[in-house]
Amino acid sequence: MNVELGYYSFAFLAALLVLRVPIGVSLIVVSSLGIWYLRGFKSAFGTAKVIPFDFVAHWTLSAVPMFILMGAVASRTGMTSALYGALRLWLGRVPGGLAIATSFAGAGFAAICGSSLATTAAMGRIAVPEMLKQKYDVGLATGAAAAVGTIGALIPPSIIMVIYAVFAEIPVGQMLIAGVIPGIMTSLIYALMIYLRCKFKPSLAPIVDTEPVSLSQKISGLKSVWPILLIAFGITGSIYGGLATATEAGAAGVALTVIIALFQKKLSRKVFTESSIETVQTVASVFLIAIGAALMMRFLALSGMPFHVSGLVTEFTSNPIVVILMCCMLYLILGAFLDPLGILLLTLPILLPIFDDVGMNGIWAGVILIKMLEIGMLTPPMGLNVFVMKSIMGDRVSLVQIFGGISWFLVAEVFIMALLIAFPSFILVLPSLME
Repeated sequence: MNVELGYYSFAFLAALLVLRVPIGVSLIVVSSLGIWYLRGFKSAFGTAKVIPFDFVAHWTLSAVPMFILMGAVASRTGMTSALYGALRLWLGRVPGGLAIATSFAGAGFAAICGSSLATTAAMGRIAVPEMLKQKYDVGLATGAAAAVGTIGALIPPSIIMVIYAVFAEIPVGQMLIAGVIPGIMTSLIYALMIYLRCKFKPSLAPIVDTEPVSLSQKISGLKSVWPILLIAFGITGSIYGGLATATEAGAAGVALTVIIALFQKKLSRKVFTESSIETVQTVASVFLIAIGAALMMRFLALSGMPFHVSGLVTEFTSNPIVVILMCCMLYLILGAFLDPLGILLLTLPILLPIFDDVGMNGIWAGVILIKMLEIGMLTPPMGLNVFVMKSIMGDRVSLVQIFGGISWFLVAEVFIMALLIAFPSFILVLPSLME
């Protein structure tokens, strides 16, 4: 045991991050040197040889590349565009209708994507140009598309949910299903906020469709969204019904997405190649960080630091609500400087023992933490979703305008988080039915 070394290691890690060393490399370097100091070179070498293989070979994690490939193929074959177009027919005459359609379309795409950044990028390319063309307020248009990306980390198939479940040793299926109600709730509250803003200030979003759209036209428009509904309900339903594990559902989802794209004659060799390359690059990046986190967990366990921190926290309070609020503040601060996956894997070695000591439900805590990570993707100065939106829009929109539009969605997030913390059943009711 060397608790002080654990604290020093975080200072060293922070220094490496300030020097812009990739977080995965930083975690591997710090943890390897720490184990070498505590147990010697042979132990450090053995750990570096065994843990990466054992982690990557974890059967559950094979769901991650499946989810990423599924989202990449769906995005490149136009499934998202069809969903947005259908929603526009239904919501075009509603105050803020295109922005509301963006919120719902983002939730739908999240159900076959699992990535916050990918959802934001898709909505930025499809929805924002159309809203600006219809004279929507720039902040509202870009803010809606950037904010809806956060739903991608909640609704299955969520990549970050799988990573959390593996590290927290929680059933992956229950963890994925736990995000369904919070994800739908987020989309609905976003839509309500947009509607009220545009109702009281119509200049934000002029009514697009001045001519009524018949019911038959609206129903006809829904014919193009069946692929997303089939894939989304197939994945979520098979996991919730116990018909398939997360990995099996991911594999089936990829196969179904490819078959549908081939049936629609939209899957070319170029599209599949680009989707595969994107999948390999993303998986490599995610797994490098995760391997570093696994090594860091081993080092910190040897140092005894997590148990020391846990003891300090439980001496201060054993109230789960107070502890989760402290975690929310921590994540809000870290979210301003680090990427979400890095924050999660950097803090889990310390937080998981604390959750155990105060008797906190791991699934509830996981959803709250992931929700806070996604809020961090909207807040300055990092705000990854905002920068993705800026990269798509170029000089047509400034960062100040996007952050200004995001501010209203952050107000909505305060209300959402209050509900999820005050009423854990919103998160736990579906997983409890799977037991």
